Amino acid sequence: LGSEEQKERFLPQMARLEKIGAFGLTEPAHGTDVVKLETTAHRDGDSYVLNGHKRWIGNATFADHVIIWARGDDGHVGGYVVEKGTPGFEAEVITGKTALRCVQNAQISLTDVRVPAENRLANVNTFRDTEKVLLASRFCVAWEAIGAAIAGYETALAYAKQRKQFGVPLAAFQLVQYRLARMLADITDMVCMQYRLSQLMDEGKYSMPRVALAKMHYTERASAILSDARDMLGGNGILLDYHVARHLCDIEAIDTYEGTDTVQALIVGRDITGYNAFVPMAPNGHH
Repeated sequence: LGSEEQKERFLPQMARLEKIGAFGLTEPAHGTDVVKLETTAHRDGDSYVLNGHKRWIGNATFADHVIIWARGDDGHVGGYVVEKGTPGFEAEVITGKTALRCVQNAQISLTDVRVPAENRLANVNTFRDTEKVLLASRFCVAWEAIGAAIAGYETALAYAKQRKQFGVPLAAFQLVQYRLARMLADITDMVCMQYRLSQLMDEGKYSMPRVALAKMHYTERASAILSDARDMLGGNGILLDYHVARHLCDIEAIDTYEGTDTVQALIVGRDITGYNAFVPMAPNGHH
């Protein structure tokens, strides 16, 4: 969403991993309804002054460039590249996470953070433009769910072959074979669906409902696969040495970020019915 000049200024070093970036959209009070974000960007001469808070922002504690999404004076959302060391920008690691422990998510505070006007992304005029990024990121997150599911299946299969009970490997039992077969069927279904979605992405025929359908379906099936895998490992299933518990925790986070299971379902539901069910009813019965 940047201009050619902005892409040339920021992307080459990031592509070489000499610089690290972060994406700051979610706020403490706005996850699913992030379209209502409260962080502001006020134009002041040749700069924008940012104020507000962000939460769950990966890499933000050490990133060189953090794109902060904020509402401008005109009420529309824009993207602003905040560079490392800018006064007023504070990022603190969120601790106590049970999932995605390899990622340093941060709580960000923005207090009169001054950003040069040339650091405002040139091709963002409304939140609709932000959704172009979310579409691509949800597509990537869908792959994460497939990866977690495959990891659970492969671990369960290997364990069932070597673990013996009643004198025979677990893999020799009918119920174990049924579970493994169902896992493989679900994974095959997900991979084929994602392969087709990848083709559509390449052809420019992607859409948010299609990506939402994939993300919703994969996380649901991956969660079931990992739950079965953990059970098949018995007591060893809760040990980090076998990784299944780690993946089971991670799929809970994957189910939540980039839109929860229910949010994805409502995106798909709106597309196939024509009715928007996102807006809840107020106590007086009005939207």
